[in-house]
Amino acid sequence: MEHNDFVLLNQIKYPCDLRKMPLEQLPQVCEELRQDIVKELSVNPGHLASSLGVVELTVALHYVYDTPEDRIVWDVGHQAYGHKILTGRREQFCTNRKLHGIMPFPSPAESEYDTFTCGHASNSISAALGMAVANKLSGKDSDSNRHVVAVIGDGAMSGGLAFEGLNNASSTRNDMLIILNDNNMSIDRSVGGMKQYLLGLSTNETYNAMRFKLSQWLHSKGYLEEDRKNGLIRLGNALKSAISHQQNIFEGLNIRYFGPYNGHNVIELVRILRQLKNMKGPKMLHLHTIKGKGYEPAEKAATIWHAPGKFDVNTGERIVKDTSGKPQKFQDVFGHTLLELAKQNPDIVGVTPAMPTGCSMCIMMDEMPERTFDVGIAEGHAVTFAAGMAKEGLMPFCNIYSAFAQRAYDNIIHDMAIQNLPVVLCLDRAGLVGEDGATHHGAFDMVSLRAIPNLTVASPMDEHELRRMMYTAQLPDKGSFVIRYPRGNGVLVDWKCPLEEIEVGKGRKLHDGNDVAVLSVGPLGNDVADIIKEHEASDAAVKVSIAHYDMRFVKPLDEAILHEVGKKFKRIVTVEDGARNGGFGSAVLEWMSDNGYMPSIKRLGLPDQFIEHGTVPELREIAGIDKESIRKSVINT
Repeated sequence: MEHNDFVLLNQIKYPCDLRKMPLEQLPQVCEELRQDIVKELSVNPGHLASSLGVVELTVALHYVYDTPEDRIVWDVGHQAYGHKILTGRREQFCTNRKLHGIMPFPSPAESEYDTFTCGHASNSISAALGMAVANKLSGKDSDSNRHVVAVIGDGAMSGGLAFEGLNNASSTRNDMLIILNDNNMSIDRSVGGMKQYLLGLSTNETYNAMRFKLSQWLHSKGYLEEDRKNGLIRLGNALKSAISHQQNIFEGLNIRYFGPYNGHNVIELVRILRQLKNMKGPKMLHLHTIKGKGYEPAEKAATIWHAPGKFDVNTGERIVKDTSGKPQKFQDVFGHTLLELAKQNPDIVGVTPAMPTGCSMCIMMDEMPERTFDVGIAEGHAVTFAAGMAKEGLMPFCNIYSAFAQRAYDNIIHDMAIQNLPVVLCLDRAGLVGEDGATHHGAFDMVSLRAIPNLTVASPMDEHELRRMMYTAQLPDKGSFVIRYPRGNGVLVDWKCPLEEIEVGKGRKLHDGNDVAVLSVGPLGNDVADIIKEHEASDAAVKVSIAHYDMRFVKPLDEAILHEVGKKFKRIVTVEDGARNGGFGSAVLEWMSDNGYMPSIKRLGLPDQFIEHGTVPELREIAGIDKESIRKSVINT
């Protein structure tokens, strides 16, 4: 479908244009918006199924609420493509996730309609509550009648921060609306007690309508004064529980609950939102939606179509690159190696917070479901849960994306490292991840973790090193062990190798030299090795003699190598794919200073800024860690 075929969508540049349309035209607007998203993402890949599932909700919200004056706070921003298209970015949407294009997730830096950064899950309720309280304190909720809505979904309700926000919302004066987009999915299918609870939760719509009318009447008679309201709500909740024989956790927190309703009936959604819009106190609207709604392939396989890459709109066939004869993804090497180790060691168990497919723990999960645990979007719990199993003699491999592990920092320190428990924390997507941008780059793991006592922090240069590190980490008496590795493919077609122990804290010299020493950690070491080979084979008039050390470990550092380098070289270049300030290079600099060596040290890593979205090669060039930047630093300095 061409742009000219979108009769109604072409009339909408901003939500104010949408609000001029008659209610009966909204279903067609939804149909056109859904087709526009499918068409755009077929050629410019992104998060498809999540945004398709909230098309009707997105249209209804912007139709009922006076955005951007009213605040819509999205949770897990990959739901928000329709929101972007309706808020002045339709013409730019073809640049989504591209370098210098529109951002992959909502951001206030991009649009006034984006009220809060939302690349990670579970923050919407807390942020929206803060906005609602700020409005009350400033008088804006009465003077301008500003409304605040939090939209939470895609499994984000299982996150601890969501419960913290609910708990505070129940006891803090506010009028915000929380919309639970319940599609029984995160990226993979949702798991856990909250999923089961929501599946069974139902409230009679007639009851909701009667209660709303009754509350309006009580308010008009003066019976719903603030000091009486909570008591009446508790009484109503008790009566409903007695009638329905079902407890409602939200109403138990004095948050008025409505639903569940069909989230794909836009006319009905508008009616409900209009009823709830000016209702006082915190409210929960529970909607049932279908992830991938309206595009059959995405409805049938929502996990695959969460971010499917390019595809043919008409046939639903994904355009998948031929990977035969090419290196495996690091995550797949992890998954296959974990299963291999688990077959040898009956104490090994796997833990992941809602990413079994993304991190490839599904490989072990398919064969050993009783020894793998998807704990939902709950990274802190994942670490502490793993630590509890380790305390009782098991050997947990806990896999978390590097950027998401930031939410588990206290758990890593308090529950894992202080006791030096044998948990193997595997940080997938370490370093630059590409098109998902600043919220998802695994930039800070080396900086934050190298300061923690008892932790071993390792970063493999290739797939063989990953396998050896995983084998080493599960051996007795290795304590708390962290292995970080990047998103995407490795460098070895023949990635299998014998499982051999690596001495903890022991690096390796890959190339000898006399003029400059390059100390690398992680996969950028492959570029350093290529640079040395190319330089030696070049016809440069002046050749630089380059030594290369793959340090393997950020903590502990190989002090034997550092003494060797400190005594021999006046120039050192450190290379890492994490934040430069406080990272691996800083650790080398500190060690040299502490031990009386005074070489010139050039540190290459991510600069002191948040790196935008784009392809990994584009972003590495911006960050100064692409091959040419490394070459110049090594050869020309």
